[in-house]
Amino acid sequence: MSTSPAFGRLAVAMVTPFHGDGSLDTEGAQALAAHLVDQGCDALVLSGTTGEAPTTTDQEKRSLIRSVVEAVGDRARVLSGAGSNDTAHAVELARQAEAAGAHGLLVVAPYYSRPPQEGVRRHFESVADATSLPVLLYDVPARTGVRLDRDTLRRLAEHPRVVGVKDCTGDLLHCARMIAETGLQYYSGNDDLNLPLAAVGGVGAISTVANAAPRESRAVLDAYARGETELAARLNAELLPLVEAMMGSHPGTVTAKALLAHQGLPSGPVRLPLTPADEELTDRLVTILHASALCPA
Repeated sequence: MSTSPAFGRLAVAMVTPFHGDGSLDTEGAQALAAHLVDQGCDALVLSGTTGEAPTTTDQEKRSLIRSVVEAVGDRARVLSGAGSNDTAHAVELARQAEAAGAHGLLVVAPYYSRPPQEGVRRHFESVADATSLPVLLYDVPARTGVRLDRDTLRRLAEHPRVVGVKDCTGDLLHCARMIAETGLQYYSGNDDLNLPLAAVGGVGAISTVANAAPRESRAVLDAYARGETELAARLNAELLPLVEAMMGSHPGTVTAKALLAHQGLPSGPVRLPLTPADEELTDRLVTILHASALCPA
């Protein structure tokens, strides 16, 4: 398996901008995507957790892909979530993503029904077989209720289109073992672990915080890749207050949209059952953003 990261060093789990009435804002998505790429993001992950995939329609997902691909051209890779607890639906989402121009797929483990590992493996294989696109497995047991065990990962690594994992287990020992044993490319899905995962062989991050601080998120990973570990640790420490504020007690979608709105970038409201950041939360996020010197005064 190639050692070159399939989707670059920093991918952003991009929010899905909506108009004030809650409808999809494709022009806003194009403007936000272009901004994030300009600020150092190698890839854009659409229709993931941060992108409110559970509350966007299949048609909206297709429109989002087409719009963003048109906006960024060949400057960045565009991945789309193709996750469902219904394997047939996940397969259809994958095919629609390919037809709409996506460069890759992020496929979450089937959630809610808590299938056995055999069912999980066959689910992923069915989606990977459905298109010619490279696939990142999304291992986020806190949301799905099911974790990818080591044997499942070893077997999925044999599939020619399964190239890596977005890991949200928080288990660095597990990640280090799987990187060594399978050659799968591991992307951190927890912003607090972007640097630690790189230290055990991770290739990059799929970051929610990068919506609000893309250049700073990239700088940490770049410094580590250059071998400047002390600088990487210092830059990471500077970013951690914002990471904690954005990824703590409130959903990352909510905090990211609040900060994007503050920065004058497209975001719009969240869709129920999410609720928007209130004034107190927004003020705290903005204060931390400025205090961390991550935003012009």
